[in-house]
Amino acid sequence: MTDSKPSAIPRHIAIVMDGNGRWAKARHRPRTFGHNAGRKSVREAIEGCIRQGVSALTLFAFSSENWNRPEDEVGALMELFVKALDKEMDELHEQQIRVRFVGDLEAFEPGLRQRMNVAMSRTAGNTRLQLNIAVNYGGRWDIVQAARKASEAVARGEIRPEDIDEALFGHWACLADLPPLDLFIRTGGEFRVSNFLLWQLAYAELYFTDTLWPDFDQASLQQAIDDYARRERRFGRTGDQVAKG
Repeated sequence: MTDSKPSAIPRHIAIVMDGNGRWAKARHRPRTFGHNAGRKSVREAIEGCIRQGVSALTLFAFSSENWNRPEDEVGALMELFVKALDKEMDELHEQQIRVRFVGDLEAFEPGLRQRMNVAMSRTAGNTRLQLNIAVNYGGRWDIVQAARKASEAVARGEIRPEDIDEALFGHWACLADLPPLDLFIRTGGEFRVSNFLLWQLAYAELYFTDTLWPDFDQASLQQAIDDYARRERRFGRTGDQVAKG
């Protein structure tokens, strides 16, 4: 497996980690077995991004819609979050990875929120990789909370309504301080974005794979990056304009 050329490396990758339940079902195991197995793929994705020089990795761990899943599965996922924070944080910090949880964290019980806040504070100064974990996150929620912040700024007299343009509005969306999203990956064979990073996806390249998340490794990530490198990113320009630089 060879590294892609630096110019072909996406700065910011987002992944919908889909297929844990189906992976477990194929092995006649409970869905929670698949979620636990997916932790290995998280490590693979992190290591692959570091190896390739990716600046930011955003993982969709728990959507706002996932609360509708069976209660025992939601409980198991919460327990998995706690265990992962306790077991993985030392290593992530040693690797100089900054960890940030993105979403409406108020829905989680206080003990778990405290662990998240400790992890974010502890790794805040790390710069090797920006690892964003989207929990109780939804793209529509993100846009609505940005709109609320904009309206509050107007109410305080800090800005006028006519001052709000895409650049200013985007300042209030999640991950505004990171490079724009370049590559969106979804595993598990589904072809939808599932309310993930709707604002940030505007000019991202979309990559879908049948690989179930527990089977997604660094070679799988390399395939996605190689596919990204073959695409011509025009941003509204013609192919000839892109060729001329």
